[in-house]
Amino acid sequence: MRSRANISLLVPLFLVIGFSSSLSLAAGQAVEAKETAATETLKVTEKTSFDSVEERRLYAVLQNERDHLEEEKKVIALKEKELKTLQEEADKKLELLDEKLAELLKVQAKIEDLLAEKDVREIKKTKDLSLIYAKMTPDRAALAMTALDEQLAANLLATMKVKSAAKILDRMDKRKASQLSTTFATIKVE
Repeated sequence: MRSRANISLLVPLFLVIGFSSSLSLAAGQAVEAKETAATETLKVTEKTSFDSVEERRLYAVLQNERDHLEEEKKVIALKEKELKTLQEEADKKLELLDEKLAELLKVQAKIEDLLAEKDVREIKKTKDLSLIYAKMTPDRAALAMTALDEQLAANLLATMKVKSAAKILDRMDKRKASQLSTTFATIKVE
């Protein structure tokens, strides 16, 4: 019975302490003071002996809750740490992806430049070759163009002067001349 009287005296005392401290402290400090007061109550209770089974049971329940909360705090802290680690890893991977993307864009630009340069060289070579064929006699040019790839032959005719191209087509086999004329007509203008 004496412990109940002690506890019933302590509760109003802690309420008064909690109330007076909340008046003098900021909201965050008041919460800390109440937690400290609750901890001190548990310490006081630990030092005193229990007079009833009910007190011992309540103390055990409170102690279990406290232990459970401590475990939950540890688990939450561990999960926060894991999340932070995962976030850092994800950030690093994103940085690597950004670097790779930048590298790929540079390579793509370089390839596009090389392809454009290749196209320019091919057009120049085709023009040079067409000049050679234009300077040949029409019979020899027609014979040589008959053996060429149809697209190449059409490109050569397209870059020649009309008069030279006409003379060469006139000397070709009719079927080959018509095929070249069809291909020549479908050449895309660059």
